[in-house]
Order: sequence, then structure tokens, then C-alpha cells
Amino acid sequence: MQGMTTHFKTSKALKVKREENAPALSDDELVAMSVRELNQHLRGLTKDDVVRLKQRRRTLKNRGYAASCRIKRVTQKEELERQKIELQQEVDKLARENASMRLELDALRAKYEALQCFARTVTRGPLSPGKVATTSVITIVKSANHNNSSPTPFSAHS
Repeated sequence: MQGMTTHFKTSKALKVKREENAPALSDDELVAMSVRELNQHLRGLTKDDVVRLKQRRRTLKNRGYAASCRIKRVTQKEELERQKIELQQEVDKLARENASMRLELDALRAKYEALQCFARTVTRGPLSPGKVATTSVITIVKSANHNNSSPTPFSAHS
């Protein structure tokens, strides 16, 4: 008699399944469904069907998570590559500016040395060499700088 009861319950569950689940759930519907809706939908189904449907939903959800992670990873990689290119361009620009400033510094050093040499020759005349100090050279450099309005100091006096 127990065998008959079990058979009856199984038949009843199948009938419920066929009546309530006439339209099968699509993957999109299954993923979009809330847990509450899923549980309502699972009422009357066999344990095997419930397990199978829940496993299918979990597999689909995991696929969605994996796809979004791939998209996020690719997007982050593209952003980092873009930033790398921008930073490399900035480094190149700064290297060019640095080289330009070094050339300018070298030119200024050469002009300074020329002025120092000039100051030594001027002081060898009537003044003794010990009387011209560094402050005199600085005074000559500063006065030459004020008299010249061009952007490169001392260019007119070189």
C-alpha cells in the first residue's frame, strides 16, 4: 500500500508540474527571477526537479558573474594601458624639457666663465688682481642682466 501512495504522490507532482509549468522557464527568466519568485515556482516540483532547476540557475548566475568580471578586467586593462601611454608621453616631455634646460644651463655657465675672464682682464689694468672679488663679478653679471631685455641673459654682451 505504501508503494501505491508513493506512486500516487509522484503522479500528482508530475501533474502539478505540467499544469503550473506549462511554459518552461527561459535562462533569462530564471536568472532574473528573485529567490521568492523561484521558491513559489518550485512548489509542487519533485526534489530532483528542484535541485536541477536551482543548479541550472546557479550555473547561469555564475556565468553572468564570470562575464562581468571579464568585462571589468578588460576595461581596467584598457584604462591602465591608456594611463601608461599618457605617463610615458609626460616622461618624454619632461626629458626633453630637462635636456633643453641643461643646454641652457651649459650656455649660462659658459657666459659666466667668459664674464669672469673678462672681469679678470679688466682688473689687471689699473687695479691689482686681489682687489676684484666675487661680488664684483656678480655685480657685472647683474648689471649686464638688467641692461639686456632679451630672454637669454647676456646674449648682447657675449
